[in-house]
Amino acid sequence: MTGKIKRFIASKYVINIMYIPVLILLVTFILVPFIKGIRISFTDWDGYSQTYHYVGLDNYTKMFSDAKVLRTIKNTFIYGFGSAIMQNILGFSFAMMFLKNSRSSKVMRTLIYMPVIISGLIMGYIWYFFFQYSGGAVNDIMMLFGKPPVDWLANGTRAVLIITGVNIFQFAGISMVIYIAGLKDIPEEYYEAALIDGATPVNKLRYITLPLLMPSINSSVVMNLIGGLKLYDVIMSLTKGGPGYDTMSLSTMVYTLYFSRSDAGYSSALGVFMVIIIAIISLSMLAFFRSREVEL
Repeated sequence: MTGKIKRFIASKYVINIMYIPVLILLVTFILVPFIKGIRISFTDWDGYSQTYHYVGLDNYTKMFSDAKVLRTIKNTFIYGFGSAIMQNILGFSFAMMFLKNSRSSKVMRTLIYMPVIISGLIMGYIWYFFFQYSGGAVNDIMMLFGKPPVDWLANGTRAVLIITGVNIFQFAGISMVIYIAGLKDIPEEYYEAALIDGATPVNKLRYITLPLLMPSINSSVVMNLIGGLKLYDVIMSLTKGGPGYDTMSLSTMVYTLYFSRSDAGYSSALGVFMVIIIAIISLSMLAFFRSREVEL
């Protein structure tokens, strides 16, 4: 018995040792830069000079009176919640339609998931050629029917919706895969019992599928929400945050403040704010969905 205990402790110790390289990487490339970013957020550093001054909370107070930042925060919430809602609705719908392991279902799953493997930057450029004013595919089709061309990306509100739509199109496949895995874990006996009791398809969806699918919903919603809230690459390739600051997200604003306006202190404050917002929203959503999980 003593030998078994020693071997168990030794194996556990070896497993813990294996965590060390990962912890070193996390501390070196995530924790340390984040702490430095917090320190810089209390300064007026321009990102290049050797000197800077501490300005206290000035960058944070400035943030909430800056109309450009407030518009950016609004856009970020649209990208985050708009994408997450539609990605999960589409992902669940696709999962229900293509749950069976037929050849046609496998083909459709592959086609729906394919955009996920494309870089977000490349995906943005692909859709840019659809929506650009001169030579864009959408305008060419409109002109065939005698309609005048439209500068789709020149209007901030319209461009935000287009960016959100591109993000939904690209990552709905992730939700589909998560929901297919969750649906296959639900025992068929529950549906058979419900059928005997005379349950309608709506009742089965409400009282069996959705409650037992809650862990998958939790994972999918939080993953898509985080991805939307920190959206960067699609915006840069489609609009670069323009016109003006009308399609900026917090991520693109952080980049613009640092490299275009040489305002590293303000940029760091906005970055810290973004991390806090994403953490609060993500943890809140995790707690919300976990409270509604049921055991099989």
